Amino acid sequence: MHDFIDRDLGKAIPCGVYDLAANEGWMSVGVDHDTAAFAVETLRRWWRRMGRLAHPGARRLLVTADGGGSNGSRSRLWKLELQSLADELGLRISVCHFPPGTSKWNKIEHRMFCHVTQNWRGRPLVSHEVVVNLIGATTTGEGLSIRSQLDEGRYPTGIRVSDEQMGALDIRRDVFHGEWNYTLSPRPSK
Repeated sequence: MHDFIDRDLGKAIPCGVYDLAANEGWMSVGVDHDTAAFAVETLRRWWRRMGRLAHPGARRLLVTADGGGSNGSRSRLWKLELQSLADELGLRISVCHFPPGTSKWNKIEHRMFCHVTQNWRGRPLVSHEVVVNLIGATTTGEGLSIRSQLDEGRYPTGIRVSDEQMGALDIRRDVFHGEWNYTLSPRPSK
């Protein structure tokens, strides 16, 4: 999604997770910057509040992501943050990025984001509370429900990830387009 910037309100940056099996969504509304750290924090919040309850025996997460932006296939910070999440949760995290120019094929676009934008159409987004509440009130006749929360965390831009940090990742690239498809496994705790 795109940032919504208002001189008085500030930023409202929606970032979401759509659980295809449960037909449930989670959206964090950030106020700082749309970074890889913010995108991974959205995944973390979804897992803690919804994912682990819906999938209690899970040992692995599959994430489909756009090819660019904060969760892009070339983002070193995205991979570093995902590795930290895999370590924290003890889950393998497999990522499949959509090839360039195909992000509109992502199910989150057609099964969640479109309903959110219809729900707030014509309503003034005058506060973060209004944005979060309108997202959380989004439902469909097919049973979609979405939970939403304001994320007031700070996510600085310009963070550099060293070759040493990249070398410490427990990442396995798939044979088919390993630049777009890979799995991060939890590292043994020290």
